[in-house]
This record gives sequence, C-alpha cells and structure tokens, in this order.
Amino acid sequence: MTTTIIVIAIVVVAAIAVAAYLSSRRRHERRRAQAEELRHEARARSGSVDVAREEAAAAEARAELARAEAERAELQAAEARQEMQVEEAHQEDSLRTADALDPDVDHRSEDYQPRLQGRHEA
Repeated sequence: MTTTIIVIAIVVVAAIAVAAYLSSRRRHERRRAQAEELRHEARARSGSVDVAREEAAAAEARAELARAEAERAELQAAEARQEMQVEEAHQEDSLRTADALDPDVDHRSEDYQPRLQGRHEA
C-alpha cells in the first residue's frame, strides 16, 4: 500500500510539473505574440511619427523665424524711439532759443517750460 501511495504521489507531482511546464509555455507564447503585435503597431505608427517629427521641426523653424523678426522689430522700435528723442531734443532747443529771444517769455523763471506758442498766443 505504501508503494501505491508513493507511485500515485509521484504521478500526481509529475502531472502537476507537466501541467505547470505546459502552462508556462502557453503563457510565454501568448506574451511573445502580444509583444510582436505591439511591435507591429509601433512599426505601423512610424509614418505618423515621421510626419509629427517633420511638423515639429517646421514649427520650430517658424518659431525661430518669428523670434528673429521680433528681435528686428524691437531694434527698429528702439531706433525709432531714439530718433524721436533726438527730434524732441532739437525741438526743445529751438523752442528754448525762441523763448530766449521773445521779450514776452520769461525763460528764467523757475516754472518755465518751453512752449510751441509764445505767451501772448497761448
């Protein structure tokens, strides 16, 4: 009787081992198939990835061009402000000279401000 139990136990253990081995193989095959399917999907997307990469590069080029254009515009604005300040300074010099000549303008008073018109025209 002990021999029969030992043989049955060995057969059961062997059956469990074979079942575990077969189950493991099926699981590995399923995972290989899933991995291959994912790789296939990734290869199928390579075209859209290339398109997206090209679109991103084009957008970066447009952004760089816009930055350069903005920088040029800022330089032009700075030059225009400087020219405006020079013109304002010339205008003020002319007004101060005119006010110094005009007997109706007290250009030495503390509240003196150059004006486009003399005191009698204001």
